[in-house]
Amino acid sequence: MNIAMALEMAAEAFPDRIAVSSGGAGLTYAELLSAARSAGAAIRDSGYRYVGLLDINSLAVPVALFASAYAGVPYVPMNYRLTRPELEELLGRIAPAFLIADPAYVDGLSMPSGMRVTTRHEFLALARAPAPAGIAPAGEPGDTAIQLFTSGTTGKPKAAILRHEHLMSYILGTIDFGAAAEDDAVLISVPPYHIAGISAVLSSTYACRRMVQLPNFEAAAWLELCRNEHVTNAFVVPTVLSRVIDHLTATGEQACCPALKAIAYGGGKMPLSVIERAMALFPDTGFTNAYGLTETSSTIAILDPDDHRSAIAGDDPAVRKRLTSVGKPIATVEVEIRDDAGRAAGPNQPGEIFVRGGQVAGEYLGMGSMLDANGWFPTRDRGYLDQYGYLYLEGRADDVIVRGGENISPGEVEDVLLEHPAVLDAAIVAIPDEQWGETVGAAVVLKDGASASVADLQAWVKNRLRSSRVPASIVFKDQLPYNEMGKILRRVVKQELVAAPPAR
Repeated sequence: MNIAMALEMAAEAFPDRIAVSSGGAGLTYAELLSAARSAGAAIRDSGYRYVGLLDINSLAVPVALFASAYAGVPYVPMNYRLTRPELEELLGRIAPAFLIADPAYVDGLSMPSGMRVTTRHEFLALARAPAPAGIAPAGEPGDTAIQLFTSGTTGKPKAAILRHEHLMSYILGTIDFGAAAEDDAVLISVPPYHIAGISAVLSSTYACRRMVQLPNFEAAAWLELCRNEHVTNAFVVPTVLSRVIDHLTATGEQACCPALKAIAYGGGKMPLSVIERAMALFPDTGFTNAYGLTETSSTIAILDPDDHRSAIAGDDPAVRKRLTSVGKPIATVEVEIRDDAGRAAGPNQPGEIFVRGGQVAGEYLGMGSMLDANGWFPTRDRGYLDQYGYLYLEGRADDVIVRGGENISPGEVEDVLLEHPAVLDAAIVAIPDEQWGETVGAAVVLKDGASASVADLQAWVKNRLRSSRVPASIVFKDQLPYNEMGKILRRVVKQELVAAPPAR
């Protein structure tokens, strides 16, 4: 299996259906296939080892993704928001490469030898050449299809390896071929260097759904595209959904997206207040929480629309709590929670999340596979499965606070703080403590017009959790730092909390 198979099937079944549109231009599935073959042949004949992308969403993104499959080389989209030294280091690791880049992102960079840099417009012009007769996807199912650099927040970025067989296992196991109706359209606002952006292209192609690209996110532009393009499906990260909601609230306008049937979200922790407001503003839209990782080729658990509706409408606290979960594992993967001793944990017992299945790669360039002898991948995420099979996340294993030998999950304290009627957002981090080694620190954002003192919040936590969980220091912030994918930047929170005098 090769990821190009998805495109070939779509082009054969629906050659004249629009595959992707961006900025008023578009490609049918037949045109996308021809472009991928033409560009792939040119790259294959050039001898480059990688196809790199340093650019925003455009028509060039799906062409480059599938062209790499025809060329038989890994596709490497990179984060254009990185600093100059970071980009230079990553580019040096993929040279010699065929690099598609916006001039603004490479201007001033010291480029390694062997790099061919071309703009998206030049690349698309190359792809418009007649495709060679008989060109087929190069390589085997076990060859590398995608190489994604991790964020590198705790060290040098690792190069995660996703092979054709992993990506196609995910697609074949979760998507029905040709399932999209002719008028279906998905709005892609996720950056192309994120696994969610890649899986959006692959899954939409296999479903034969029209892809509408939003190069740079703005709430007003997101809503305008939803309305004008009659978007039926969208994937958002928590920060994007929050900004859309804030825009609607600030302007007083109605959502008015009658075609929008489904919104999937993921990439970071979704505050309960945000999803509750979103469901109220988009009452006819089904919401799905999708949890996955780069190393698992995207989604491994979902909280589906029925779960959302029953949770929001229910009086049972246990059912309502499910809105804070990431749902149940998908049918094609297994999930296991292991305690600190490596033993399988029972229901509601926290530990590290392990996953296995055909879509799970769990491999890094130069480091090899991280799977254990039985095929389990350690996600480094902590959480638990309840007695009904719903998965709850508690944060990264590296974020655990060790207070006097006792492990404290940041998510456990954050969830309690977010239940306080005055709290809009909260982040828990470890801060140094002479007596305990580490203790609990909190950064809190209060709702507009609400008030709460440090003592109020400490008492709130103490009445619901053990005293060891009570934040020793609390600072109030106007907002918390998130990256573009909606993940809290705990390192920044910790620096700010340690440096700032605590509020009283």
